[in-house]
Amino acid sequence: MNFTHMRGIVRAIAVVLSLAVPLVIAISSADARIGGGGSSGSRGSRTFAAPPSTTTAPGTAQPFNRTFTQPGSPGMGAPATAGAAKGGFFNRPGLLGGLAAGFLGAGLLGMLFGGGMFSGLGGLSSIFGLILQIGLIIIVVRLAMSWWQRRHTPAAAYAGASGPAPSPAAAQNSFRSGMGFGLGSGSAPLEILPADYEAFERLLGEIQGAWSDEDIAKLNTLATPEMVSYFSKDLEENKARNDVNKTSNVKLLQGDLAEAWREGETDYASVAMRFSLVDKTLERGTGRLVAGSDTPIEATEVWTFARRRGANWELSAIQQTN
Repeated sequence: MNFTHMRGIVRAIAVVLSLAVPLVIAISSADARIGGGGSSGSRGSRTFAAPPSTTTAPGTAQPFNRTFTQPGSPGMGAPATAGAAKGGFFNRPGLLGGLAAGFLGAGLLGMLFGGGMFSGLGGLSSIFGLILQIGLIIIVVRLAMSWWQRRHTPAAAYAGASGPAPSPAAAQNSFRSGMGFGLGSGSAPLEILPADYEAFERLLGEIQGAWSDEDIAKLNTLATPEMVSYFSKDLEENKARNDVNKTSNVKLLQGDLAEAWREGETDYASVAMRFSLVDKTLERGTGRLVAGSDTPIEATEVWTFARRRGANWELSAIQQTN
């Protein structure tokens, strides 16, 4: 392999790493706090329907990655797969789709570095260099495709969502900036009172605290059995990695009601919340910082709470927002 080919490989690796490393860092950061890695839980019959947009979360809530609710069950909304992309050569899952994307990426890199469409492949005299280049490209393409799907799937999946987004006037009535929750829209099927908003804000802090303390017994009093099962699994995975996630200084910055409704004996309320917190991952036993810092970060999520008639509110779902 001559110097020109070697220089081309080095440049290709530099480009790939410059794209892949920030994505990996962002994914690791997002996965740390409770519910930060995806959308989990159930919203009753509206599990597969999008919560209306609000001033706090003007985008679309992501569909659930984990839920006990089965698509197509009686009373369910549109299934999450309603808007799934149709199959194509580059949409095929598994090795074939990955290799196709990888070879396409190799050709594009070849053009980028001044060669022909297939110079990224044919110009390499070393099979090791070929494998390394294709492998790195496949990683980046998969990350990019995953990001693209997460960004565009919700709109299609929620095409059958019930009810339009609130009007600007209604949003204004349900919004209070920098002072916690607004008082909600008067048109909500279920009336949410100031005491309810106080309970939601309290649960935001208490659930984060119980997660940080790895207190499953406490989480059982604050969340539904479904959500506790997810939290327990995530905490076990942290222990397997010898990590412990610590969240502190949780502060609600802004929040408003997306929707509230009643199903039989159960009340539901989905609220958008923008909050700040200190999020750190430490090595278990030594306390060595693995990820995060003491600098507060901000997050915006849609939390759904549920309560049986006469009981307290419990966390029923967490959805990430776009």
